[in-house]
Amino acid sequence: MKRKLWSEVAIVLGLSLGASAVYSIVALLADLSSGKPLADQSTALNTSQSPVQWLDFTYQVLGVFFDLFPVALAIYLLWEPGRSGFERIGLTWRRPARDLGAGLLLAACIGVPGLGFYALGRLLGITVSVQASPVDSHWWTVPVLVLSALRAALQEEVIVVGYIFDRLRLLDWGKWPMIIASAVLRGSYHLYQGIGPFFGNAVMGVVFGWVYARWGRTAPLVVAHTVLDIVSFVGYPLAVALWPGVFK
Repeated sequence: MKRKLWSEVAIVLGLSLGASAVYSIVALLADLSSGKPLADQSTALNTSQSPVQWLDFTYQVLGVFFDLFPVALAIYLLWEPGRSGFERIGLTWRRPARDLGAGLLLAACIGVPGLGFYALGRLLGITVSVQASPVDSHWWTVPVLVLSALRAALQEEVIVVGYIFDRLRLLDWGKWPMIIASAVLRGSYHLYQGIGPFFGNAVMGVVFGWVYARWGRTAPLVVAHTVLDIVSFVGYPLAVALWPGVFK
């Protein structure tokens, strides 16, 4: 039984954020071996996929759509007779006001320290410059960025928190080993941004893991993560204008 569970976890992670973690580690090693300081390097998120506008839009939407299949797989694997995978990880909207309020509070508690972690990492030279959104925009840019934020939130909170916690619990892991493992995984697939974001996201993972262990619901985590990414993606041009030394 345990061997089967480990195999299942390996497959789910291999199809999703586990693969991202491996690529991030390789990307960090490449950056470190380039001979160029991390502070002088950059990475871009939500980049254009084609110079042709309608193709760019199509690729962006398709990317979001297909990235959600591992999320669907995780929820499907969590399904059991009489209880859906959504209910098992608390991804339901039976208490929207409480989940929304808790998510917004979490976003506020994580967002400001997260920005501080990024700024400190840039000052220490252990974080690359992260361009969170494209410089050129179209009428559909903001809606697609919002979809990308929701995609990232569902990927991370469903798989790295809800699914992983459920499977590790079945493998007889305790609360804190589950929280730490989930947090390290969360930090690892952000290593392409540098060493600073690893620690910043790991701290976020500890907080989110503790909250999930206490509440048993991923819904407020999805709300918080979506809000954080929307602010990062959509607010990036404003941040560049206000703090060019940090965000450029």
